[in-house]
Amino acid sequence: MSSTITSTATTITPGQTIQPPVNLPSTAAVFSGLLRADLTTQWRNRRASIMVILIPTIILMAWKGLVAKFGGAFVLSNCITVGLNAIGLMGYTNTVARDRDKGIFQRLRVTPAPRWIIIASRLVVQLAMIIISTLILFLIGYQFDHITMPATGYIYAFLAAIVGGAVYLSLGQVIVGLIYNPETVQVTTRLVYFAFIMIGMFAQFGMLGKELGNIADWSPYGAVRNIISASLSPATWNNKTSTALLITFGYTAVFTILGIRWFRWSNK
Repeated sequence: MSSTITSTATTITPGQTIQPPVNLPSTAAVFSGLLRADLTTQWRNRRASIMVILIPTIILMAWKGLVAKFGGAFVLSNCITVGLNAIGLMGYTNTVARDRDKGIFQRLRVTPAPRWIIIASRLVVQLAMIIISTLILFLIGYQFDHITMPATGYIYAFLAAIVGGAVYLSLGQVIVGLIYNPETVQVTTRLVYFAFIMIGMFAQFGMLGKELGNIADWSPYGAVRNIISASLSPATWNNKTSTALLITFGYTAVFTILGIRWFRWSNK
């Protein structure tokens, strides 16, 4: 019994060169590089980041007198929700609109970076902003407003802030998907931010009437505020809070689907 082994020979003509194999970077390496670049950009725009954190901090300090009347969970949850609004609507959305207008996304698409990594690195940066903002508000609430919550309350509220932040990040994705002009995006996010804050706060103080107040309770502002407030004081968690949590997940899912479907990588 015999076997025949054949091999294919590569013929190189005079003057022909063999191209060396191209080693593409791993997904982890690409993500790490994009994340470093996004963090550097965030640091260079730190004035805008400071303003995003400063707004809820000022409100928290101004509402010190309301702690005794409405409770620490009420005051702190409203301020955290305001901060999440600012990060998702004015921070993330304006950054994506600006980068798209500059053609950064279009250039990144011709690199080995998968599309989901390009957006994921920016979301991680905003997640870091949510963590920093929430921790600062916890500290200011404790030191200045003398708000004291159980340790489990801080942990649950921290997780609830991340869940709530996803609502506004996905809503920002919808806005930047519908509107291409960065200036128009900026104006729109400010209007939506102002509307959420005013309607949400007025509803909390009962200034909108019963019907509008009930509607505001299930709005993105009201639902997020409710789960954060109940998380700060776990004993107050009830069926309404569980419903608010489910609605929060629903908002995130709907906004994410629409934001991905409508998003364009360039303004052209």
